[in-house]
Amino acid sequence: MVGPLWAPRVGICGAEFSGERNSAIMVVLVSGALLKLLQKYRERDSRWLQGLRMREWWVQVGLLAVPLLAAYLHIPPPQLSPALHSWKSSGKFFTYKGLRIFYQDSVGVVGSPEIVVLLHGFPTSSYDWYKIWEGLTLRFHRVIALDFLGFGFSDKPRPHHYSIFEQASIVEALLRHLGLQSRRINLLSHDYGDTVAQELLYRFKQNRSGRLTIKSLCLSNGGIFPETHRPLLLQKLLKDGGMLSPILTRLMNFFVFSRGLTPVFGPYTRPSESELWDMWAGIRNNDGNLVIDSLLQYINQRKKFRRRWVGALASVSIPIHFIYGPLDPVNPYPEFLELYRKTLPRSTVSILDDHISHYPQLEDPMGFLNAYMGFINSF
Repeated sequence: MVGPLWAPRVGICGAEFSGERNSAIMVVLVSGALLKLLQKYRERDSRWLQGLRMREWWVQVGLLAVPLLAAYLHIPPPQLSPALHSWKSSGKFFTYKGLRIFYQDSVGVVGSPEIVVLLHGFPTSSYDWYKIWEGLTLRFHRVIALDFLGFGFSDKPRPHHYSIFEQASIVEALLRHLGLQSRRINLLSHDYGDTVAQELLYRFKQNRSGRLTIKSLCLSNGGIFPETHRPLLLQKLLKDGGMLSPILTRLMNFFVFSRGLTPVFGPYTRPSESELWDMWAGIRNNDGNLVIDSLLQYINQRKKFRRRWVGALASVSIPIHFIYGPLDPVNPYPEFLELYRKTLPRSTVSILDDHISHYPQLEDPMGFLNAYMGFINSF
């Protein structure tokens, strides 16, 4: 992981500390020094302090709260569950410009030339695909997924300018690393991954050097149209919060995360607490909660590059399909679907049950898999 560009060393009371990980100790010492200073003023000027007793009480409460807050901010990430640990252990890493990128690569049907690359959504990881992974290996020779930079088990550098363009280049680099750059690739994407797929499709259309040769594209519940995308309140605060955003990312915990993510699932298909902990563990790995505000700039990038990315979808001739959970509050029905069918009349669409929402591959894995297999077997 690439850390901050600065790592100050501060000396207090004869002790020297390096980096933000020791900030809690530093705050405790500073708090003690300030309390001693107040005591000194009390001895020197009792009349002045008598008039400020109430104010002093609040100051002391504040000074005691500061080290408690510092300790809270340094709570270690949760341990990986056995299932998530197994997912990590069975995966591999490759290096992209000095950064470690996690990926999964399973060999499925022997003799089949088919390859599928899975592109996950925000704010989770490649683990989103675990419920349909085995089913995909029964149809494809290679099933490949990665954690985008800033997500899951991949590195999460900060400060860093995260962009959809870089994520698309990482996908291309992974396929070169695996020696598959000249093979025809089926893309299956969700949410954030949909936009990465759109950039890959644009490069394919432009016949750019190093681009993937895309055989088919299947999208799912992603905000490919900025005008019908409804980001959550917390997402809005984090992406446009300015100086407030770094504070919010540090204050974020499992409670805030779970309460924010659960509403994008259907009422009967919400994740269990253990599943939410797996998602949170992936985010907290490598201090990923501290880069969420930077990652969220993809929403602004969608607006800025709408013509490029929507135009790529509308102008290519490869088979395109969309799997849609219609209860999605982020891409609401019917506005999203009406615009999709108007913009891409040649694309086919699978609409899942009415109670399926933003994470269809997790909420209805069998329905999702059947819809995708129906699409793949149609050409």
